Amino acid sequence: MLFDIEFDVSVDDLQPVSLTAERKEALNQFLYFEARLLDERRWDEWLALWTDDGMYWVPQSFEQTSPYDHISLFWENKMLRELRMRRLENARNWSQQPPTQASRLLGNISIEGQDQQGYLVVRANFQSVESRAGQQRVLAGSYIYKLASTADSWKLYLKQVNLINREDVHSNLEVHI
Repeated sequence: MLFDIEFDVSVDDLQPVSLTAERKEALNQFLYFEARLLDERRWDEWLALWTDDGMYWVPQSFEQTSPYDHISLFWENKMLRELRMRRLENARNWSQQPPTQASRLLGNISIEGQDQQGYLVVRANFQSVESRAGQQRVLAGSYIYKLASTADSWKLYLKQVNLINREDVHSNLEVHI
């Protein structure tokens, strides 16, 4: 999957989509819930929100339109997301002693449309404050989600995190943003 260059991260050629007010509110609640699971370090529940072939992507460059033509800060499939979660909880992981605590704020959630594969494309802005060992760090940017519709909710097919300072040198980015 990591080298499957057929995985479509583009958000071009979207078809308009209309959701009822109730479905829009359910979508907002899904995104807030996803952020809360990360804030509360509820990794197993967070992992369950994903499709089996879903990808987590944090581009490193502003011009980057694909994870295949430029190095990324993260490009993770199911196995790598699970590995990160196990590492975060490992008692021998010195970089998480004490564990990173975070609080995310989501806003400006907008439904962009439906892509050619039928995934709902949604954008949101975020701010996240991380605290560890007496140090705080603020991260901010935007998310692009591609969501697979289920009977009563969604699954994450793609989560793209566009940091506003993505080209800076970063200290450890341990926890998913």
